[in-house]
Amino acid sequence: MNATELNQTDHCLRFSCPQRTVSAVYVLLCLCVAAAVLLTVCGNLLIIISVCHFKQLHTPTNMLILSLAVSDFLVGVFVMPFQLSQLTESCWIFGPAICVFSILITFFLTNISIYNVALIAVDRYFAISNPFLYTENITVSKACAVILCNWFVLLSYNSSLLYFNGNSIGLILCPEQCLIVLNEVWSLVDLVFVFVIPCSVIIIFYLLIFIIAKKHANAIRELNIHATTQDSKNRMDSMKSEKKAAKVLSILVAVFMACLFPYFVNTLISNALETESFFNLVILLYLNSTINPVIYALFYPWFRRCIKVILTLQIFRTDSALINVH
Repeated sequence: MNATELNQTDHCLRFSCPQRTVSAVYVLLCLCVAAAVLLTVCGNLLIIISVCHFKQLHTPTNMLILSLAVSDFLVGVFVMPFQLSQLTESCWIFGPAICVFSILITFFLTNISIYNVALIAVDRYFAISNPFLYTENITVSKACAVILCNWFVLLSYNSSLLYFNGNSIGLILCPEQCLIVLNEVWSLVDLVFVFVIPCSVIIIFYLLIFIIAKKHANAIRELNIHATTQDSKNRMDSMKSEKKAAKVLSILVAVFMACLFPYFVNTLISNALETESFFNLVILLYLNSTINPVIYALFYPWFRRCIKVILTLQIFRTDSALINVH
């Protein structure tokens, strides 16, 4: 028996599907999985309803937030129930067809989330660096066009990746595991396209935002000293508003990067099929979709007001779309 066969045999032994027994731990894991899925779906659905329904929230930045919420919502519906089930079942129980679909949708939605965050970083940079030019030139329709192009390009890329990667997809090595093995070429392409490029954009633009925010802070101090006109007050309020928005989105990005980096670092230094910590890092990546609505609820007053309007059924009023939620 050669080394490859030994590795495959060892993998099958480690990941074989044991006889399931109902225990307190099993029930607790099932409840945790159900709670994570429910929080992800409901939290992001509230964001989607809020941004779509209330006309006051129809801004270019909120369209990007909507795109991120849609991708997170789809992760909660199509990815987490299947992938997190392996916590309770210890194996793949849904068959090869669902395995292929799960891999495609997982890659696609993960990439969409990464590029949505990158677009948010670019949007905030231009909004802060040149707010007047941004207001005049960046519209909701343009933001929606960029978002649709982003979704189309990434769907095409992921379909091509899985098609041209060959047969290394599906139920790998053992019938109990749904895994994908990228060949060396596609591994490098995927690393650059999905991790290096968007993460570089995120880091660079948020560093630029940090530099501009420091300049704005100095300008606000100067305005506080010399402000005597209404125009100065308006400029000061505008800079404070943009700074606050950038701060909240920086928290969102920081949490996202904290969930993303361990996964990609692990793929660089070890083989996914030979490390049991890999699955835990994937779970961390998925749970970012659960965390995002919590961040909005903690730091966005408009989101809390929207939730109140929705849960108290005021949203069914004929003029509810015009309610002031800011």
